[in-house]
Amino acid sequence: MSFSQLGLCEPLLKAITEKGYSSPSPIQQEAIPAILTGRDVLAAAQTGTGKTAGFALPVLQRLAAGPKTAPNNVRALILTPTRELAAQVEANVREYKTHLRLKSAVVFGGVGINPQMKILRSGVDVLVATPGRLLDLYQQKAVKFEQLEILVLDEADRMLDMGFIHDIKRILKLLPAQRQSLLFSATFADNVMALAESITRNPIKLAVTPANTTVDKIEQQLVAVDKSRKIAALTKLIKAQGWQQVLVFSRTKHGANRIAAKLEGAGLPSAAIHGNKSQGARTSALKAFKDGSIKVLVATDIAARGIDISELPVVINLDLPNTAADYVHRIGRTGRAGSAGQAWSLVSADELEQLQDIERLIQMLIPRESLEGFEPNQVLPETKLLPPKKIKKPKKAKNQQADSAGKPQRNGNNQSRSGNSANKDGQSRPSRRRRVNPQAKRKAVEA
Repeated sequence: MSFSQLGLCEPLLKAITEKGYSSPSPIQQEAIPAILTGRDVLAAAQTGTGKTAGFALPVLQRLAAGPKTAPNNVRALILTPTRELAAQVEANVREYKTHLRLKSAVVFGGVGINPQMKILRSGVDVLVATPGRLLDLYQQKAVKFEQLEILVLDEADRMLDMGFIHDIKRILKLLPAQRQSLLFSATFADNVMALAESITRNPIKLAVTPANTTVDKIEQQLVAVDKSRKIAALTKLIKAQGWQQVLVFSRTKHGANRIAAKLEGAGLPSAAIHGNKSQGARTSALKAFKDGSIKVLVATDIAARGIDISELPVVINLDLPNTAADYVHRIGRTGRAGSAGQAWSLVSADELEQLQDIERLIQMLIPRESLEGFEPNQVLPETKLLPPKKIKKPKKAKNQQADSAGKPQRNGNNQSRSGNSANKDGQSRPSRRRRVNPQAKRKAVEA
């Protein structure tokens, strides 16, 4: 099948040809015609299968014949969980609309808001945004939604995992009820489906491949190693294999910095990206990784969203993620758009539980390899493949609505009951402590 058979207009077909796209991926074959009908769509597709083009191309076509955008207005809104993913999606949209008279923009936190406000003054057809910065702009009356026609939630599962549910609900209340809603994600957990069903009307549901599965062309391997020797093992593995471009995942920001420093000291040009890095530093590191100035990019899960490098050969998990679904997202950075890739995991004995969860989710036992000189003192036990988990949706208490009736709705910083809320970059932050009057405190102590 060719893109011309999907009903796309000539300007888009020309842009696709210029980008070197030859034939549509399975998710594109299903999603593009569905979105062009104007109906709501829920699509589950593996990371790296071309889902961005799957929604961006038909959205641009639907907007092409529409009215001119009024000042500060937006006609299509694409929400993403991270800055990197927002920038990547907007870059793709910009390339696809080369031969159309449409304007796109991207807004996210970590950079000045004034330039973003200036861009929005003349109105934009497609706005790609992170939830926090979008709400900031709305509060300053820099963006309006009277002309909004299409809403896209990209990586919806990650937005919920990062605690953006309150921000998303606030944004939904600002949007016109009459709109086309599209949800695209690598995985569709029950909480994502619950959100989708609440904001869509009779949607077309697409699942080209089973949710929470990995791309077949990714060769997965596991090396058992003691925790204290992981960085040394990583260094030897990269040098022995002669890899020139490697994405390494760390569970923590501090760990990412330490790993990058150790690799740099071992003669492997490296850099780290995570939420504590400025946007300029993150952009600079990603650019250096893409152009080959550095060989190794060490990233946390949040910062890695949006890293889209064609033919990235290798992804290495120095630490296994706490959530099994994150493993799918991590290794999905390689093996993109039908290309082959490798995913290695350095696993210590204390990560047995995470390994079992991952293998149960992807329904395969990851093949094990040994690394000479790094045989572990603490043996990693062999695992057995367990049947997939059956997740039951929590039942809502009958008296829950009655109990909450009449209670004022919380607003402001949208903190959760755990006392944490998500900042604009998706990192969790502690709740603000209530200020205590010093005199009152002193009197209480004296009493």
